[in-house]
Amino acid sequence: MGSPDADATLARWIAEEEAVARRIDAGPGPGVARRDQIAGLTGLQQMQAMLQGALPYAAIARTLDFKLMEVEEGRSLFQGRPGTAHLNPMGTVHGGWFATLLDSALGCSIHTRMLPGRGYTTAELGINLVKALTPKVQRVRAEGRVIHCGRQLATAEARLTGPDGALYAHATTTCLVFDLPPER
Repeated sequence: MGSPDADATLARWIAEEEAVARRIDAGPGPGVARRDQIAGLTGLQQMQAMLQGALPYAAIARTLDFKLMEVEEGRSLFQGRPGTAHLNPMGTVHGGWFATLLDSALGCSIHTRMLPGRGYTTAELGINLVKALTPKVQRVRAEGRVIHCGRQLATAEARLTGPDGALYAHATTTCLVFDLPPER
């Protein structure tokens, strides 16, 4: 067992995750929002609607066992549960799991800064894994924050931490920002 503070933090994180799961699972579930569902919405409004269960959430979150927990202007927070399905042959969590969780936090923090009709895509993703992770760490959180969001480029940084505050990885991204093509 961890320290009393880490145990209390983990219990709070799990309770918050269960509340989010109830909301998003009551909605459309995993999938892709239709253009008519997001027309006129800012990226932040889209992310808030997803978190409230009004829009579908990304299927990769179910596949890799992580959830969007919080969003605000320029920030997103994801929580993941490292499991045996995510292990590499050495018995630690595969770097691809770290990368996907961090990329989600980075991209969604940038998504919160998109005006209606604007989109983005990851152009560069840099990750530093600084500590091994196993399923003994029951939950981790990836927090992404926008550094810069301009008309054509956006950058963000993220950190992956455990309930005891341990840093497992940190990452940066550069995203291309563009007008979404008109619907056909």
